[in-house]
Amino acid sequence: MLDGIFASLYTTSVTAPAFLAVCLLSVGLGYGIALTYRKISGEGGTMFSALTVLPFLVQLVILLVNGNLGAGVAVAGAFSLVRFRSAPGSARDITVIFLSMTVGLCCGMGYWAPAVLAALVTCGLLLLQKKPQTDPCERELRVTIPENLDYNDLFSDLFAGYTASCKLLRVKTVNMGSLYSLHYLVRLKDPAGEKELLDAMRCRNGNLEISCGLPAEYKQGEIL
Repeated sequence: MLDGIFASLYTTSVTAPAFLAVCLLSVGLGYGIALTYRKISGEGGTMFSALTVLPFLVQLVILLVNGNLGAGVAVAGAFSLVRFRSAPGSARDITVIFLSMTVGLCCGMGYWAPAVLAALVTCGLLLLQKKPQTDPCERELRVTIPENLDYNDLFSDLFAGYTASCKLLRVKTVNMGSLYSLHYLVRLKDPAGEKELLDAMRCRNGNLEISCGLPAEYKQGEIL
């Protein structure tokens, strides 16, 4: 029974019912991959559209070049041009694009079961590894101070009063070494007290630049 499931729908020739079934499957799996990408990244737009149609297009290409060496070489050259004209993406983007191409390859050869299996397993793992939503009380805080101030205890009492936790991620010099730029990750006790905290910090850093916003992705103290 398993041998029949993993067998190709294209046996001796490509029939119209089998071709239509595989086309619908590739479009459906592409749409599912695009929905998964939007769920884990919160982004849509052109990437969502590309992931939806990519399996279908790859399926048609594989079907056309099947057994034709010359056409296969030409298609490989075209794909290499697309690669060099593409903007570099994250590991997540590369994964979903490769998944879409894998599904298209499987569908183009008539192997519907491996296509479904690859899509379900990969999308399931991506959803399980999805980063939890940012805590609404967390803030990424960047403060500029003069070089003559000791930043170690400069805001300790303010952080103790307004934040539940505070972590200094990075310190760097700016403006030819005359200023320090401090990068904190804090969790506010009450988001309503954010302005009071910033006003109090402005009084201590000489009213130099302070920025406060939602935290970016970071790992082990290194901002990505």
